[in-house]
Amino acid sequence: MTPMTLDISSMATGSKPPGFTEALTGQGDPVRWQVLEDASAPGGKVIAETSQDTADYRFPLCIYDEFTSRDVEASVRFKAVDGKVDQAAGLVARLQNPQNYYVARANALENNVRLYKVVDGIRRQIAGLNLEVTSGVWHTLSLRVTGDVLEVAFDERQVIQTHDVAILAAGKVGLWTKADSLSHFTALDIRPLLANAASENNPK
Repeated sequence: MTPMTLDISSMATGSKPPGFTEALTGQGDPVRWQVLEDASAPGGKVIAETSQDTADYRFPLCIYDEFTSRDVEASVRFKAVDGKVDQAAGLVARLQNPQNYYVARANALENNVRLYKVVDGIRRQIAGLNLEVTSGVWHTLSLRVTGDVLEVAFDERQVIQTHDVAILAAGKVGLWTKADSLSHFTALDIRPLLANAASENNPK
């Protein structure tokens, strides 16, 4: 199966991203993912979670429906735009449901990149690295999971490589934020790595 890049530029401004399911880990009001215009993004459009609820243990998810894989590499370009509690942007993989998944995230307020596992709704840090994450600037974040090996790259540089066996089954890929973060996402690329990947659709 070939890699895929989601065409956000063709999505209707103001709509919920088609082909995605909204979900929430933790507390707070319902999430609201929308397609927004951003002239600085490729194609001029982005996906963002716009509710900006300030509940701290609140992790909005935007799950891509049409792809399931155990071994996968996903990457996305993001820009931290606003947020007083947090300015976080993340990628999830092997998502079984909103309570069980891996997530790599960058945070412009904390200036770090971290890898977490969420098991039964409880988030636990696996690894992390302090580095500059500039708000208002486009960055690239990627998450690669192969067997029990998890790798995270930030701006094309590998920053985390570790092992974990908490979630080994195939799952979904998606976007993630925290609390009141307003982060713009674009150029979501998904690359299945082994034959056990399964896709219901291959968007052009």
